[in-house]
Amino acid sequence: MGEVAAASGTTVFAWALMGNHAHILLASAESGLAKFLRRFLTGYAVSYNLRRHRHGHLFQNRYKSIVCDGDSYFTQLVRYIDLNPLRVQLVKDLDALEKYPYCGHGAVLGKLRYDWQDRHSVLAQFGGREDQASAAYRRFFGEGVALGRRPELAGGGLVRSAGGWAEVRSQRQRGRAQVSDDRLLGSGEFVERVLNEAEKRGSVNKRCADRADESSE
Repeated sequence: MGEVAAASGTTVFAWALMGNHAHILLASAESGLAKFLRRFLTGYAVSYNLRRHRHGHLFQNRYKSIVCDGDSYFTQLVRYIDLNPLRVQLVKDLDALEKYPYCGHGAVLGKLRYDWQDRHSVLAQFGGREDQASAAYRRFFGEGVALGRRPELAGGGLVRSAGGWAEVRSQRQRGRAQVSDDRLLGSGEFVERVLNEAEKRGSVNKRCADRADESSE
């Protein structure tokens, strides 16, 4: 992952390699997300098959990608992703997570070194001086443990972007309808802006909040 990110100019902010899947928060390069993931996943599958003396496909399904509003969700997503190993008990506590080599948390705090990971952009959200930023980031990270799975951060769509059905209903009562899309995580204004930009490059479907299916969220 790191080699392909560095070679393609892809910026990786947070990541966690799990037992049978991975979570990655990144900013794609000019070449696009699809090219990065194709090189990464195909290269990994080939090397894995060679080591295990096996053949054929390694991954069952196509990757799921969500475009996120960095202004609103960046630090939340970093924490959500890097807490995954603790959440599923691959590590026992936060101290162990800082030393865990298969996620980006330790690199943000300078405990581990991955030259291809952009730790500075993460710390910059918490302060100008590294020591103060690291302390603030560690506090913020610790506060996330009690929040649990955070399903609202696991994908796009109206309910997740709004933060739950209570907020969606409140917005409707106030006469506000937001454009939503399962592929986008952000406010209605953010979703509409991204869809408009995508429309200039090709066709894209818009879905209005008032037609959201409660059961699907």
